[in-house]
Amino acid sequence: MTDTQRPQLTLAEAEAVARAAHEGQTDKAGQPYAEHLRAVAEGVRTRGGDEEQIAAAWLHDSVEDDKLTDEWLTAAALSPRTKDVVRAVTKRAGEEPEAYARRILATPGALLVKEADLAHNADPDRLSVLDGPTRKRLTEKYARMRALLGLDGSAERGSATR
Repeated sequence: MTDTQRPQLTLAEAEAVARAAHEGQTDKAGQPYAEHLRAVAEGVRTRGGDEEQIAAAWLHDSVEDDKLTDEWLTAAALSPRTKDVVRAVTKRAGEEPEAYARRILATPGALLVKEADLAHNADPDRLSVLDGPTRKRLTEKYARMRALLGLDGSAERGSATR
């Protein structure tokens, strides 16, 4: 069966897979990692993202963090677009930020997911619990990626095609 012939994972199922994959993992602030995934998925939803983008938001760090393999993603009952978005936002070892940004920009739907991810990563409340040097490093890293992606604050928000 092809991806379009078999039933796709529902959003609840994509969420359950992501939560299970990241079970026991915490973020840099010591919070359950699933809360970051939830925040990114909600950020995609509130920015006008569709179900494929929301599913990708739930799964956006699963391959990058080695919680799920690319082989799992290839075989998963997800739309090709969802898979493409997950792959686009998955950083590759040794990859330059410019190349990463180009891939995101070239993949329909990926920019919105990355925008929501960056927004949550750069949330001042999340960053405030980190030590000063880490907070500074991450703030600069996120600002640079936002600039590479053209998310400088003046761009129109809410486009589901981003």
